[in-house]
Amino acid sequence: MRALICDDYAGIESLRIGELPDPAPDAGDILVKVEAVTVNFADTLMVKGQYQIRPDPPFAPGYEIAGTVMVANQAAGFSPGDRICGFTFHGGLAERAVVSANNAAKLPSSVSSDVGSTLPGGYGTAYHALVDRANLQQGESLLVLGASGGVGMAAVQIGAILGAHVIAAVSSDEKAAAAGSAGAADVIRYDQVPIRDAINEKTGGKGVDVVYDPVGGDLTEQVLRSTAWNGRVLVVGFATGTIPAIPLNLPLLKGNSLVGVFWGRFTQEEPEKHASNFLKIVDWAASGEISPIIQRTFSLEQGAEALRWVADRKAIGRVIVNP
Repeated sequence: MRALICDDYAGIESLRIGELPDPAPDAGDILVKVEAVTVNFADTLMVKGQYQIRPDPPFAPGYEIAGTVMVANQAAGFSPGDRICGFTFHGGLAERAVVSANNAAKLPSSVSSDVGSTLPGGYGTAYHALVDRANLQQGESLLVLGASGGVGMAAVQIGAILGAHVIAAVSSDEKAAAAGSAGAADVIRYDQVPIRDAINEKTGGKGVDVVYDPVGGDLTEQVLRSTAWNGRVLVVGFATGTIPAIPLNLPLLKGNSLVGVFWGRFTQEEPEKHASNFLKIVDWAASGEISPIIQRTFSLEQGAEALRWVADRKAIGRVIVNP
């Protein structure tokens, strides 16, 4: 099968289009004809060997997929011809991929494959973070860093559904407009105003209740200093490439919590809870309560360009490859 291949952890520039053996589904797995793959920042790290998961080369990156079931090898509830979305950890940027039935959900006819491929990881991470880890309550304030990116915009949308006052932190007019259309009640332009000053203004001096942080770097300590009493900072990722070192007196002084969010491990440690979350997200997509902004679509031959687009932080919403 044709695939976008990583041979040697040399990064995006070394990726090539070539042939890989067709994947073989084990019992309980689904072989999928891949129709859409959502590109994530994690994919750009994986091809450099900098992600938590390091598959043996050669491999195809890409973990959020949607497509049609070709073979359902003892996968309960699935049959050939079913449209599904799911995640694979890697192997998605190819003509065919294998997904465990535990990590897949059927797509209703009202949800396209492009939209379906955005649901497992981006929305799964945001839902797990806001509901399971932060216990976000109606009326609380939620600050979303990197709000115009894929996982950030998912957090904006889910926060709004949950009844939070969502504050989106962005760095351009275009990104501000996108965050507003996704449901943000307020927008902070941290490229124009110091973020602590902006948080103070938006919250009337109280501080923010929950922070969704997929960015890391210097911003993490700044927003921690601007949280309310009993505030929660969700540690989702480090898109800046810098893991912050936090003075531990800061959470002590405000009774705050630094809360780790590792969605990938959560799906393995708590599969029943994960499955329940996943079905809820698909239901929201079917009803139109969540609707991802898809900025660009690429062919498989343009797969490396799609990863570069995300790595260079040009993405507003989601970027899709259609094998």
